[in-house]
Amino acid sequence: MHQHTGAGHGAPPGATWPMAVRATLHCLLGCAIGEILGMVVGTALLWGNVPTMVLAIGLAFVFGYSFTLFAVVRAGVSLKSAVKIALAADTVSIAVMELIDNAIVALTPGAMDAQLSDGLFWYALLGGFAVAFLVTTPVNKWMIGRGKGHAVVHAHH
Repeated sequence: MHQHTGAGHGAPPGATWPMAVRATLHCLLGCAIGEILGMVVGTALLWGNVPTMVLAIGLAFVFGYSFTLFAVVRAGVSLKSAVKIALAADTVSIAVMELIDNAIVALTPGAMDAQLSDGLFWYALLGGFAVAFLVTTPVNKWMIGRGKGHAVVHAHH
């Protein structure tokens, strides 16, 4: 078993910017895969904006959680425990990421009506992800510094 040391009196380990960036990139990848898949499916099925967004957000959570879930199960944790760990590690990060990203897409004029083949759709989506990354990284750093979020996962690596 490896020992973690923190700066200060009992401070949780890993509350660094590089750790927060890695945690946020992990979240961003899951969110991006889920959202893009949801947008493609919703558009292909000719769904409206709201059902497509609901599907995209739901899939963002599913993919975000699944990356952590699979990694923790691979490390030998039971599925039941791994689900609890994934929920504890990723819920706030994914929620912040989705809130920011979807707000930017919704507030970008014309983006909600743009098609997958339109540059505006992709600029709004990718711009939303970029801003969401910048907002979510300090949130993840704060959580890791308090032994929450991705700090929960690192105990199982």
